[in-house]
Amino acid sequence: MEAKENMEKEAVLYEKLEGEKVVCSLCSHRCRISDGAFGLCQVRENRNGILYTHSYGALVAQNLDPIEKKPLYHFWPGSTSYSIAAMGCNFQCGFCQNWQISQVKEAKALGVTPRAVKPEEVVRQAKRSGSKSISYTYTEPTIFFEFAYDVSRLAKEENLTNAFVTNGFMTEEAIEMISPYLDAANVDLKSFSDDFYRKVCKAKLAPVLKSIEFMWKKKIWVEVTTLLVPGQNDSEEELRQIAQFLMGVDRAIPWHISRFYPQYRMDDLESTPLRSLRRAYEIGKEAGLRYVYLGNVMGEGNDTFCYQCGERLIERVGFSIRQYRIREGKCSRCGSRIDGIGL
Repeated sequence: MEAKENMEKEAVLYEKLEGEKVVCSLCSHRCRISDGAFGLCQVRENRNGILYTHSYGALVAQNLDPIEKKPLYHFWPGSTSYSIAAMGCNFQCGFCQNWQISQVKEAKALGVTPRAVKPEEVVRQAKRSGSKSISYTYTEPTIFFEFAYDVSRLAKEENLTNAFVTNGFMTEEAIEMISPYLDAANVDLKSFSDDFYRKVCKAKLAPVLKSIEFMWKKKIWVEVTTLLVPGQNDSEEELRQIAQFLMGVDRAIPWHISRFYPQYRMDDLESTPLRSLRRAYEIGKEAGLRYVYLGNVMGEGNDTFCYQCGERLIERVGFSIRQYRIREGKCSRCGSRIDGIGL
């Protein structure tokens, strides 16, 4: 009974309607949920006109990761991040790499069983691990927002920072609520095509763009990741649109371009050709972005360079740092300020 009570809690950010219906304002689907039904995420249930979350403290992952794995390259580089996840997602991406826990029906069919964990326990374990941060990751943190919110507040009291790895589909209300405690976010900008979002992710593009802009405005450090899916979102025109959008927010936003590997419902496609990744990297740099990185590619595209003098400041091998040449947040050669937190 104790475990079940820990996993259910009245949700935040919802409005009661007539006839015991509710509208959820946590993510941009803004689901209207009838009594006895769930939202699209499958973890928020309307019972007698009250919206409950089933994901409070219901963790399916607790790991110690390099912060570079998120990926966050300009947020306490070289540190570890205590990483947690609960079951569920508000997207249904055909290429999801964590579908075994992000898709509720799939997870239940596989027999995934959440473990009931209290916020204090997460913070205690994060402190004990020596981590600089807690990352809400693997699945969509918006879905376990209430738990992430409580953990992040306690984390701040213990001088820990907080990072979301997110699809960016949360509402401005959710960002506003978490912003005093959220230090960083890596946002998946999966495409610059609304048609792609609707067909492949069962979502929309515009709310993601608004989230990136709003988080940056709220002084949350943002890095963006785009997974290049061959023939789906890898045209030069679309890549330029992404780069230009990021430039319009701030050229300091790091752009991570990741390699697709066949999996889940898109296992019939080929892996992203290296030439496509390299061209995307060039497009980002040509647009004027200060920091562009390649993901899932060993041996290239992972180092940080000074945007002013070109000095190699951070040399990475996988998720590890081999050389570090930033001094008090500045290039050790020319003294230019390098963007980020904890550099």
